[in-house]
Amino acid sequence: MPYDAFRQGVGIHAMEIYFPRNSVKQSDLETYMKAGTGKFTIGLGQQNMAFCNDIEDINSVCMTAVANLMEKYNIAPTDIGRLEVGTETLIDKSKSVKSTLCQLFNEHGNFDLEGVDNINACYGGTAALLNTLSWVESSAWDGRYGIVVCGDIAVYEDGPARPTGGCAAVAMLIGRDAPIVVGPVRASHMEDAYDFYKPRLDSEYPTVFGHESNVCYLRALDGCYHRFTHKFEHAARGHRFHLGEVDHVVLHSPYNKLVKKSGARMLYNDFVRYPDLPIFKGHEKTLEAFAKLLPEKTYENRDLEKVFTELARPMYKNKVQSSVLLPQELGNSYTASMYTGLLSLICSWHKPQVDANGEPVDTNALAHGKKVLMFSFGSGLAATMFTLKVAGDTSHIAEASELELRLKERIQRTPEEFSSTLADRETKYGKFDWTPSSSTEELFPGTFYLGNVDKFGRRSYKRVPVSPFRWVAAAASLRRRRLGGGVCVVFGVCV
Repeated sequence: MPYDAFRQGVGIHAMEIYFPRNSVKQSDLETYMKAGTGKFTIGLGQQNMAFCNDIEDINSVCMTAVANLMEKYNIAPTDIGRLEVGTETLIDKSKSVKSTLCQLFNEHGNFDLEGVDNINACYGGTAALLNTLSWVESSAWDGRYGIVVCGDIAVYEDGPARPTGGCAAVAMLIGRDAPIVVGPVRASHMEDAYDFYKPRLDSEYPTVFGHESNVCYLRALDGCYHRFTHKFEHAARGHRFHLGEVDHVVLHSPYNKLVKKSGARMLYNDFVRYPDLPIFKGHEKTLEAFAKLLPEKTYENRDLEKVFTELARPMYKNKVQSSVLLPQELGNSYTASMYTGLLSLICSWHKPQVDANGEPVDTNALAHGKKVLMFSFGSGLAATMFTLKVAGDTSHIAEASELELRLKERIQRTPEEFSSTLADRETKYGKFDWTPSSSTEELFPGTFYLGNVDKFGRRSYKRVPVSPFRWVAAAASLRRRRLGGGVCVVFGVCV
């Protein structure tokens, strides 16, 4: 039963993110694409976009995230019993990304690793997480941790969708007695749709129907929220659920404007169910026009969207805005998108603060007990809503992520360089017998990269040396929270 899992404290112990060093400004793309000032920065709500050249692929991106997670948190490779991947970035129709990641564990004698890849657009990472949670909860659990990896390289052909790309991989350590516990109630929405899909096996690029995809997203949000509230209220014996019951909301983010629309949509759902909530007081006359509308007929109702977007502004600022840093800075990372939002939120909790007397504030005390509503969506379509609760110290996740430093270390490329890079990737996708032409000199320390693709399509990887000082600060700050205890050698690095 999921309620047993809640008592066991099954959830997230640690998180790590990898994103490429290459970045392009959305404001520069506006000029380059002659889209008009504000088209991407205001219209989409995006700031920058991460991208890869030919020396990185989905295997290397995920390998970097996993290796860094293990090193930063001093986890021995033999302490992992399940490794599961969510991605829609395919470079092989048979061999999984997970199987490539196994080399990080096989070299330390660990071959007993359950799990493979999960594929359904942006939803695969959540499928991997739910599978791993179930493993930890089950009688098959052998006492070791699980790792969930969500990663994608999102690229679009030249055209209006190109600014909605991005790249990132998030790795999460899953186990019992976790500081971030997954709640016992969740709800899903699954249906057959062709809003976004990849039927061309000779291309990285998807086929996208943008407007239809937005409607699918909102329809799935409605379905999940409706079912979640009913399940919650049944479990809570009638206690009403609405957005006021949670401290934060983290939403899958193809682009920030859709996240804002989604917050407004959830508030509309609250109005349909509970029009007497305090947030609607004083707006009865304005809202009267929407009271009798069928929700399924309102997805293109601009008046409704405008009214509830305005009503939702304080909610967005207080509950959503702190989760949008990485999605806005990195772009849409598909399966990793919602989890980059979660990491953004955790880091926001632990920004240094002082009280009225100038004394440091205990950010762990402020974060403890916070409840987070999560919404994961993947086109085609699959979606799930669930909750997280902070049950312990999460400051180590914020400290180890070093987000501010790593974002500053990115290299801003011109739109011309970005377009040239994607054109080069087009010529090499699906090809055999080639070696990347890009330099490794500007990769982050510790980054895995593609060494070559041989005449049979077999890929080999190398790693940029890890700076001997790179993880010293993180290791020192995490020593008191070590999960495995003792000193171990992880991927050749003594920690």
